[in-house]
Amino acid sequence: MDELADGTATPAEGSPPIDDGATTEPPAPTAAEDEPIAEDAPVADGPTDDKREETASVEVEATVPTAVVEEKSKEAEARGINPVDPNSPPGYSEGFHFGSYGRVVTGGDGTGRPVRNADIVAFGSRLDEGTYAELEVRREDYWEATDSYTRMVMTLAMANPAFHYSGNFNINMAIRNLYLESADLGVKGLRVWMGSRMYRGDDIYVLNFWPLDNLNTVGGGVGYYFKNQTAIKLHAGLNQPHSGWFKQTLDRPLPLGQIGATDVDILNRQKLISSAKLEHTFAVGGGGIKATGYGEFHYTGRGQREITDLVYEDLPADKGFVTGAQLSGYTGKGSSHLNLIARYAGGLGAYGEFNAPLQLALDRTSKGARELLFAATGNYEAGPFGIMLGSYYRIFRNASEALDHHDLNEGIVLLRPQVWLTKKRFVGLALEGSYQAQQRGSTFIDENGQTTPLFGQVGRFGVIPFLSPGGAGAFTRPHLQLIYLLTARDAGARSLYAADDVFARRSIDHFIGITAEWWFGSTSYFRD
Repeated sequence: MDELADGTATPAEGSPPIDDGATTEPPAPTAAEDEPIAEDAPVADGPTDDKREETASVEVEATVPTAVVEEKSKEAEARGINPVDPNSPPGYSEGFHFGSYGRVVTGGDGTGRPVRNADIVAFGSRLDEGTYAELEVRREDYWEATDSYTRMVMTLAMANPAFHYSGNFNINMAIRNLYLESADLGVKGLRVWMGSRMYRGDDIYVLNFWPLDNLNTVGGGVGYYFKNQTAIKLHAGLNQPHSGWFKQTLDRPLPLGQIGATDVDILNRQKLISSAKLEHTFAVGGGGIKATGYGEFHYTGRGQREITDLVYEDLPADKGFVTGAQLSGYTGKGSSHLNLIARYAGGLGAYGEFNAPLQLALDRTSKGARELLFAATGNYEAGPFGIMLGSYYRIFRNASEALDHHDLNEGIVLLRPQVWLTKKRFVGLALEGSYQAQQRGSTFIDENGQTTPLFGQVGRFGVIPFLSPGGAGAFTRPHLQLIYLLTARDAGARSLYAADDVFARRSIDHFIGITAEWWFGSTSYFRD
C-alpha cells in the first residue's frame, strides 16, 4: 500500500492505511464476486485487464452447431466459477503463471520539488501517488486423484525510491501474498485457502480505496459458491500492528550473573480479525445487480507494558466490529457500473487492521470509537466517451469523549471524464476535477487572526493526455500518461501542515509529470 508522501497531512487516527497497489473499479459482478475478485483474492491496487471488456454472459442459440456449442462451453469453463461475471478470474490452468501491477511516477512542481501527494483526505486523487509495483508468480495444478485444483500465489511489492532516482542500492519491498488455495476438493464450489493474503472486495479506482472490505492478515478462509449466483465467504487471521499498544521490547540483564543484556518482549499481543461476506447477483438483461452484506470482528487479548522503570500498566482485552453493505449494478457492456457502499465500525474495528488506538476510553479500551462511511463509485462508457466517479463521506470519532484533533469529518467527490481519439482509439485525453474537505475536532488561527474550528478545503484539476496500446476502455491498460495537476488549498488546509512546509505556505501548487501504469494476469486484480 502506498504510504502518504513525505510531509502530507496525516490522516485521522482511525484512517485505514492507504493502499499501494492499483485499484480496480469493477462493474458490479454477478454471482460470486471477489475483489478485483477473489475476495479471498487479494486485490490491490489495480483495475482488471481486458476481461472488463468481455460480455457478461455466454449464451448459445439452439441453431448453433454442436462443435461451436462445445467450444463455447470450454470458453465458459475457462472463465472460472462465474463465467457471467465480467470480473471473474480465469479458471485454473496448470503450470506456472506470471502477473504484475505497476506504476512509475516522476515529475515535480514549478520550483523543481519532487512529486508529492497533496490530498488532505485519507483517500484522494491517485495522480500524484508514488512509484509502486507488484510481481506475482503462481503455480496452478489439477489433481486427477481428487478432481480438484490448487493455486499457490506469491506476490512481491516494491515502492519508492527506485535506484535510478536515489542512487541507493536498496529497495523497499514487502510480501503482499503468500498463500495456497484449494478448489473443489471433496465438494464442488468449495474453496479453502491458508497463508498471508490481501483479502478485499471492490475498490474505487480513481481514489485507490477499498471502502467496504480491505484486510491484510496471516490466516485462512473458506468460500462456497452456489450455482444460483450466491456466494458466502468466511475468513480469520492474525496481524500485529507496529505499535507500542501491541508490542514492547526492552533490555533486561542476562540470567545467572552473565555480563550484558538481551531483548525481552514485555508486551507481545496480536490482533485477531475475522470476516464474513454474503452476496447474491440478480441477472438483469445482459447485466445484473449484486447485493452484498459484510461484517468483521476484531479482538486482542490483555497484556502489560512498562511505563517507567519497573512500573507497569495493565492493558485490558479489547474488541470491535465492522458491518456494511454494498449494492452494485452493471450493464454488461464494457465497464459501465455503479457501486453504493455503507459501512459502520465500532471499537477496535474503527481503527482499521493496521492502526492502534491513540485516544482511549476511561476503561483503557477503544470502546466508544466509531466510524461511519458512505461511498459511491462508478464508470460509464458510450462510444469513445467515458466518465469515472469516486466519492465518499466519512465520520470518525475516537474513544475519548472530548473532541480532539483526531476526530474528523471528511469527504471527496472526484470526476474523470475522458475521450479516446483516432480510429483505433489508442490516443486519449482525460480531465480530472475533485473537491475535498476535512473538519477536525480542534481549532486554528485563521487569516484574520481569529480562533476558529479547523475546516480545510482543497480543489484539484488535472489534464491527462495518454497513450493506450490496448485501445479504448477506462480500465484498459497499459497507459503512458502526461499529467498536469493544479491544487488550490485554503487557510484551513494549509494549517494541517507544519511551519515552513511548502504546503503550509502555498495556496496554489502545480504538478507536471509522467506516469506509466500497467496490470495483467495478477490474482490481486481478480475477484474470486
